[in-house]
Amino acid sequence: MEIILLEKVRNVGNLGDRVQVSNGYARNYLVPQGKAVQANRSNVAAFEMKRAELEAAAIASLAAAQARAEQLAGFTLRIEVQAGDEGKLYGSISVREIAEAMAKTGKTVEKREVSLPGGPIRQTGEFPVNLLLHTDVVAPITVTVVAV
Repeated sequence: MEIILLEKVRNVGNLGDRVQVSNGYARNYLVPQGKAVQANRSNVAAFEMKRAELEAAAIASLAAAQARAEQLAGFTLRIEVQAGDEGKLYGSISVREIAEAMAKTGKTVEKREVSLPGGPIRQTGEFPVNLLLHTDVVAPITVTVVAV
């Protein structure tokens, strides 16, 4: 299915691009989320009328994400959990626990913005975590897991 992107979508394209994607991806995700419209004559004309305001909104969104990334630069999050003698956790720390711990420090992030490159954390120590604030903005932070 050929679509017109209304915003930048990771691994698909930029604002205004006409791209070919699978029918299911377009119908089930991109169109309902407001990220794209089907590329037909009326939608192309409507997009061209709104192009300037969509580009302005994209620039504002990118600027806001960059400002958040600057606030989070060098941030270290400390999480205290129960662990065994060898540093192995009783359970694991996932994106939900990281988002909740960030909220307690006053820095709000959503679960979907947290990316754990190595999967859930199951040991004590320091771990790099990426916060995907925008398709073009990634804010690296450090999560320190300490046994109680």
